[in-house]
Amino acid sequence: MRRIPLTLALVLVLGACSPAASSGPSAPSPTRPAASPVAPLPSPSEPPAEAGPEPLPESSTFVVVPAARWVPMYAKPEARKAAFSFGTRNWSGRRAPLLVLDDHVDGAGERWFEVQLPVRPNGRSAWIREADVRRLHVRRERIVVDLSSHTLRHYRGERLLHRLKVGIGAMATPTAVGTFSVWVKMEYEDASGPYGPFALGLSGFSPVLEDWPGGGRLAIHGTGNPADRGRQVSHGCIRVYNPELELLRDVPLGTPVTIRR
Repeated sequence: MRRIPLTLALVLVLGACSPAASSGPSAPSPTRPAASPVAPLPSPSEPPAEAGPEPLPESSTFVVVPAARWVPMYAKPEARKAAFSFGTRNWSGRRAPLLVLDDHVDGAGERWFEVQLPVRPNGRSAWIREADVRRLHVRRERIVVDLSSHTLRHYRGERLLHRLKVGIGAMATPTAVGTFSVWVKMEYEDASGPYGPFALGLSGFSPVLEDWPGGGRLAIHGTGNPADRGRQVSHGCIRVYNPELELLRDVPLGTPVTIRR
């Protein structure tokens, strides 16, 4: 619903109450001229302000796809100088979507996104300008891993799609907790290998392993051993029995993954 400007509303009210609006003719007072029914025009030197972009709704999860192979990252929004240049390709060569943590619209109307970086330490973030973003996506899917019950839950919106019993990190190599995102999807020709048919590499890392393939990156991957389910058996990754892992094959990159105790 459009709102009538206050100045114009006052003019309309005064015009309706003026003698010109009465049923009988009435001459204006010779000592006090009748009020003009025309609203004053805005000054050319003060044009009406244009509305900037609306903040992103807090109830939704967003990811951004960077626009280039390397993009500037900033320590804070509206910073004049980039803190570093970030390589956006994952192990499969794709520009991986980055999980949006916050957004900001500056005085010039430009939007900035705070994004989670798939690097150590876990939870590291930086700001990217909208001009350096190719696409903004809503992610309706999410994964929640509960370490205490050894379960993985896969949701679309509020609907539970799958509930799986999984293996988690051993005592000496625990699974990191926090909110991460699916950074890469790696396919394996030999499904009988240690990672099953594929792995969903996450944006987070093991809290204890660094000298490890992939630098100790966390993953949700397969296992051919059904006895792994419900046990603390991994080096920090989430092990899903191979036949059940197929239920997660279409999980898109950028899907948020929350791991909690």
